[in-house]
Amino acid sequence: MSQILALDRARFAREVRATVKLALPLIAGQLSAVGMSAVDVALAGHYNAHTLAAVAVGANVWTLGLVSAIGVMMALSPSVAQLDGANRRGEIGPLFRQALWLAAVLSVLLWFGARHAGPLLRLIGVDPALTGDVQAFLHALSWGAPGLCGYFALRGLCEGSSWTRPTMLFGLFGLMVLMPLDWILIYGKFGLPALGARGSGIANALALWLQLLAFAAYLKFGRRFRDLDLFARMERPDWHAIRHLLWIGVPMAVTLLMEAGLFVISALLISRLGTVAIDGHQIAINVASVTFMVPLGLALAVTVRVGNAAGRGDAAAVRWAGFVGIALTLVTQSVSATLMLTVPHAIAHVYSGDPRVIALAAQLLILAGIFQFSDGIQVVANGALRGLKDTRMPMLITTFAYWVVGMPTGAWLAFGVGHGVRGMWMGLIAGLTAAAVLLFVRWAMQARGEHWRRMAVVPVPPPLA
Repeated sequence: MSQILALDRARFAREVRATVKLALPLIAGQLSAVGMSAVDVALAGHYNAHTLAAVAVGANVWTLGLVSAIGVMMALSPSVAQLDGANRRGEIGPLFRQALWLAAVLSVLLWFGARHAGPLLRLIGVDPALTGDVQAFLHALSWGAPGLCGYFALRGLCEGSSWTRPTMLFGLFGLMVLMPLDWILIYGKFGLPALGARGSGIANALALWLQLLAFAAYLKFGRRFRDLDLFARMERPDWHAIRHLLWIGVPMAVTLLMEAGLFVISALLISRLGTVAIDGHQIAINVASVTFMVPLGLALAVTVRVGNAAGRGDAAAVRWAGFVGIALTLVTQSVSATLMLTVPHAIAHVYSGDPRVIALAAQLLILAGIFQFSDGIQVVANGALRGLKDTRMPMLITTFAYWVVGMPTGAWLAFGVGHGVRGMWMGLIAGLTAAAVLLFVRWAMQARGEHWRRMAVVPVPPPLA
């Protein structure tokens, strides 16, 4: 018995080390993405309040399309991980190039959607005084759609191959590039005109393209994937491979859209409650978004670990990868929950000097501290399921949790019972808790039952001439 326990402890330690090694660069990459949003807000806010509002609204609208495109492209990571685990590296290059075709189509759709967002702006009741600048921001940013989709194809290739350092490097690169571009184009430096919100959109589009080009050059001239001949040729679109990516990716896109939509619509409903409610909500959601990058990075790493084990057909390794990821999340979320529950006023004071805003934000941070565990478990359990290419049931679970449980509960408590912004946040807790419980149960059933073997390592056909 003691030998078995010693072996289990040793395996647990190995899995922790492997997961953390993968996750740390991913967390840094995700924090860089948050940093890019923070740069936009900070520079637009110091320019003037009108530009800040236009950029904030435009960014929320862009997010709806962005998460949909990213969700579809996330299908590449578990597919590459399973092929790599099955020692079928020769099929990775052709699959990657088919993912580039998919990225091209998605970029056109994202470009079109961003340029025709007027009806959506009217539907959600955006102030007509802002509409012109919001559309200018989105029109400029739309040209960055190919850069975004191509960048996530490259990320999926690297992350699926258990190489996550480029995510960190090029995430930081994008942040470093965006800061001067934003400053120059918003404020009109070096003889250029001050473009305000449009300038922010142009800066973001340029940063996305520079990220893509630098990443592609890094892979083309590096040694890591030289055996795959990634850019040696470009086959015609292959419907079998693209359909497989869509089969996995579309449900993931819907899942991300359901979660992003919950927070976007919640923010729009809260905007009816006045400036203090808006500011308090913005502070608390910003803090929660930053801390969420840690379990999100873990979830991306767990997807790779589970997918790699599934490719090898190692059921025990699949279970270890998923459950160790969830255990790590409980540790990280304990830290963030403790901070939010013990020093909420101090955190809120960093963002605002208004006593009313600080008081409300502190109350919301306590509620955010309560849902830290639910938020962490749901995202990592979902990541483990992605590693098994199980994406359709999680899509249904999250739709139910967020839009049947979370949103109605929050709206009723906020406006029916009169709890205001706190009621909406109680709805977030209800939705995230429902998602965490159901996704964890789904993961436990899949890991135990091994039904995932039917989806593991779907063959990729030979390249078309």
